[in-house]
Amino acid sequence: MSIYEQVLTFIHRPEPESFQRLALEVFRYQFEAVGAYRRYCQQGGVDPGAMRTVDDIPAVSNVAFKYAELAMEGAARSAQAAIFLTSGTTQGRERRGRHIVAQPEIYRASAIAHLRTMLFPDARRMAILAMHPTADVMPESSLAAMISWCIEEFGTRTHLAAASRDRIDIKAATGFLADAQARREPVCILGTTAAFAALFSGLRSSGVKLRLAPGSRMMDTGGAKGQAVPMQAAEVIAQAGELLAIAPAMVVNEYGMTELCSQLYDATPFNYPGLSNTQEHRADRFKIPPPWMRVTARDPVTLRPMPDGETGLLTFFDLANVGSVSAVMTEDLGSVERGRVRVLGRATGREARGCALAIGQFSATEAARMTPATPERVEAPR
Repeated sequence: MSIYEQVLTFIHRPEPESFQRLALEVFRYQFEAVGAYRRYCQQGGVDPGAMRTVDDIPAVSNVAFKYAELAMEGAARSAQAAIFLTSGTTQGRERRGRHIVAQPEIYRASAIAHLRTMLFPDARRMAILAMHPTADVMPESSLAAMISWCIEEFGTRTHLAAASRDRIDIKAATGFLADAQARREPVCILGTTAAFAALFSGLRSSGVKLRLAPGSRMMDTGGAKGQAVPMQAAEVIAQAGELLAIAPAMVVNEYGMTELCSQLYDATPFNYPGLSNTQEHRADRFKIPPPWMRVTARDPVTLRPMPDGETGLLTFFDLANVGSVSAVMTEDLGSVERGRVRVLGRATGREARGCALAIGQFSATEAARMTPATPERVEAPR
């Protein structure tokens, strides 16, 4: 089987004992196929044959996707590839990260499989309200792609995307939910924290409180974008209960990013058997990655893996990123304990020194490569 077929097979039938072997095979493939990643590794003196565990594999910062084409050669020109762009809110839209996904069916398989586990463990199809544009409206958005796939896989014929690129249609969203209430039909609501803040504000201003049918649920993708005063996850849970009658265990926060093809979700009594009901209201819920993703917390300076339960920069090895770079380090602080992840927030200042150095090395390597050599100037070694 090709490396893509091996990853797809693992997603459909995970075998934890073979993850390490497959991760090393994926790394060796990416070292050969992704030129920018190979140069980055060579600059650090990395020998692919010397890698023994997934934790040895060098990670690139998620910001590196702003500086280089981190995909196999020619992938961006392939008719089947998908190109997803980051929001660009940190450094401006003139420099947006690009994640070139050579085989979108692997991203789809990853998204659907973990959604089935964490948001639809009861195997129900239901009415779906999307508070975010779908892929036909926003093809460059990885979240839009995931929402579209979710509707196809888990939705009924009753669904609505109540958002365009420019605005959220609160009136249409409220009408959709009121109709579902009248039919006593459960509904799944998908959207960003900012979209839910707008929905809750609209309901309050119009004096509306809905009681959605039992089994209704909400996927909150998190993030403060678009909010003057960011709403915290605990507030989303509380207001979903007050204004929509959605049980706390049915409000599931998602952690994901454009640079990764897999996502993590809150563990609640609904999707994680054995979890205490007293934990469903907690603001610091832990999140569950899929079996094809390895998460570590790294020392912010040395970038070495931290012991279980200790805080560091969250770093991911995502098999579903097989066509780009699987080892991705973020600027998010968190801890990992027995595979369960707590996300604590964004690192700032000296705490992110190791991450900043990795970004600097990567951008310097690519800048040197793109500068033509002259008799007075010699390219930096790769």
